[in-house]
Amino acid sequence: MPRRDEFDLIADLFAPLAGRHPAALNLADDAAVLPPPAEGQHTVVSVDTIVGGVHFLPDDPPDLVARKALRVNLSDMAAMGAEPVGVFLSVALSAAEDDAWMDRFIVGLDHDLGAYGVGLMGGDTVSTPGPASFTITILGQVPPGAYLSRAGGRVGDDLWVSGTLGDSALGLRVLTGTLTLSDKAASDFLCDRYRVPRPRVDLGLALRGVATAALDVSDGLAGDLRHLCRASACGARIETARLPLSDATRYCIESDPALADIALTGGDDYELLFSAPPDQAALVDDIAERLTVPLTRIGCLEGGNGVTVLSGDGGSRLLESFGWRHGW
Repeated sequence: MPRRDEFDLIADLFAPLAGRHPAALNLADDAAVLPPPAEGQHTVVSVDTIVGGVHFLPDDPPDLVARKALRVNLSDMAAMGAEPVGVFLSVALSAAEDDAWMDRFIVGLDHDLGAYGVGLMGGDTVSTPGPASFTITILGQVPPGAYLSRAGGRVGDDLWVSGTLGDSALGLRVLTGTLTLSDKAASDFLCDRYRVPRPRVDLGLALRGVATAALDVSDGLAGDLRHLCRASACGARIETARLPLSDATRYCIESDPALADIALTGGDDYELLFSAPPDQAALVDDIAERLTVPLTRIGCLEGGNGVTVLSGDGGSRLLESFGWRHGW
């Protein structure tokens, strides 16, 4: 399999992308030189890594791997209410990622850098015995004091979530062969939701001054809500009947009731979960309409320190499973 060396890889594939941001210095130097933040702005920084066999599958299309790597970082900016500015990309390539694979990877990366108006500022390229991994450090900006955090929720606030839940976790099951669907359209939809997250960047910006607390749903609704509750020193109550589900996920649950909790515990949704005072409900609805992003009120924050789930039959339970955690 033909394979560029490190410097040809940078010159041929990454340097052309770096032209979007002058701080990159065309990737010709050892570091980027960033201008001072725009007047009245603070810098927001986050970093995420995706690893083959953990966050993407060996046969996932390379262009979609690139898009996922970027989008999970964009989702962190959305959760903070920050406007993304630029990224640094570190790639660790195994023998499986040959020139043809990387050519397709760059196509996907270029597409989403352009779609989200983000510049490639620099990075690093190394080899690894495997699996491949891609680490992105993303920079954003936000006015002082306007960022969203997990810690501002208050007892009595409504809880909202964007989009639909459980799709990505089901998509992973389809791709790994542990779930087989006779409905091809549903299968394709769920696989796409796993491979290509929808970071809610515009929503994060719109929620400044509206949401009291926010984070993105990456490890499952139950687990991430637990994070928000701990940071905000309160508990939560949610209703399963209110959890937003796609038609494909409803179809799966109807076919197999054992999947009923997938919207609570499935990961990789990358939707925004946020709290807001009840008197802001009309404004939240207006934001949803303006951005054409579904926003669903699923419960509220309350006293205590647990996550209580109310079922459609009037029963309740305190969640003990809180989603995905990496094991060491």
